[in-house]
Amino acid sequence: MTGFAENRAIATVALVVGNYDEAIAWYVERLGFVLTDDVDLGGGKRWVTVTPASGRGARLLLAEASGETQASRIGNQTGGRVFLFLETDDFTRDHQAMLGRGVEFRESPRREAYGTVAVFADLYGNLWDLIEPKRQG
Repeated sequence: MTGFAENRAIATVALVVGNYDEAIAWYVERLGFVLTDDVDLGGGKRWVTVTPASGRGARLLLAEASGETQASRIGNQTGGRVFLFLETDDFTRDHQAMLGRGVEFRESPRREAYGTVAVFADLYGNLWDLIEPKRQG
């Protein structure tokens, strides 16, 4: 397709949260993410991003809900489907570390044609996959 730059990437995904500080703590302490931005925008709003420690992949913008409509989406931004995918190069290592840090897995690990995977929930109930993709070759 012409007219688009070839060097584009999805850089940030917004996640509606109930509270900035509790979300930061959960993602940093439970998933080992790094707080990359915490900027006061005034009026109680902040620009808060976290990223996996590897620095790979998109940032998560932790967006504190404003009003009833946004608050109603906390924990269920996708209608109950898995929302985000945390990719790893060592499923067993990361699964064990996450269990040790109190992450709630909703199922036992399973092997699929595309890799090893298990669904977990974040502090608000959003569903994630921890996934080690099947290596080609």
